[in-house]
Amino acid sequence: MSPSSTKAASLSDVIAAANGIILGKDTQVRLALACLLARGHLLIEDLPGVGKTTLAQTLARLLGLQFSRIQFTSDMLPADVIGLSIFDRERSEFRFLPGAIFSQVLLADEINRATPKTQSALLEAMEERQVTVEGETRPLPEPFFVIATQNPSTQIGTFPLPESQLDRFLLRLELGYPDRAAERALLEGGGRRDRLPTLAASLTPDQITPLQQEASEIHVSPALLDYVQTLVEATRASSQFIHGLSPRAALALISVARAWAFIGGRRMVMPEDVQAVLPCVACHRLQLANSTGHARPEDIANLIRSVPVI
Repeated sequence: MSPSSTKAASLSDVIAAANGIILGKDTQVRLALACLLARGHLLIEDLPGVGKTTLAQTLARLLGLQFSRIQFTSDMLPADVIGLSIFDRERSEFRFLPGAIFSQVLLADEINRATPKTQSALLEAMEERQVTVEGETRPLPEPFFVIATQNPSTQIGTFPLPESQLDRFLLRLELGYPDRAAERALLEGGGRRDRLPTLAASLTPDQITPLQQEASEIHVSPALLDYVQTLVEATRASSQFIHGLSPRAALALISVARAWAFIGGRRMVMPEDVQAVLPCVACHRLQLANSTGHARPEDIANLIRSVPVI
């Protein structure tokens, strides 16, 4: 078996095992994995109880990554996330105690229940993969993957994520309710979270960085770049959105499309790959002109239909 075949088999093992825990959500599992391979961060927004936390824990275990969880609340401080220095009397010096952010997979649970000040503690980490504490810059482990969950903004006790924070998330997903067959299997078999300790890692941390590199090298043709540019320009010209997609969003779209094609075993990006990931890349970056909300998947579907494939 060639190295490429071995890598493809390992990714297939991860997806198959995750689908045994997160029932009926194959597309969302693949998108979450594509987000990691594209060296991005993932935002999952949905109602409590649909499996957001379980998805994060499942991926961390299957990928063999160090995992930590922060339950965000309104009284949290940035130091609770990053860490702080305490005075060591025995050594007569200050000693830094790292926070939960110093892990390979960080689950920021219910991130929008924390104040904007605490939310901002993640900005440097997500963008530059480092944190600066008391004037000293400390690198974060590799790979570094933030999975944040948030409840709908209509629920009591939530703070909206600022646009700068939203833009740090490469993808935004909704899990939604399971279909009837998946929910029946869940009801018959009981909760799946108790199966997490039995999951064996299908990959190791040392294998993930080469996979990320290989995903970033998937071929993108000039014609495909033309198509992406046309899609981005359509969002800027549309009166439906306050602002169109930025150049950083266009780069994010290419990056995720490469990872999506890589997971699918393709060596070049097709228009279908771009179309598959565009809603998760664009919705949280596009604010509707006629409301305070963000674009919905159906808005992006209409956009895709309006732009011909070049």
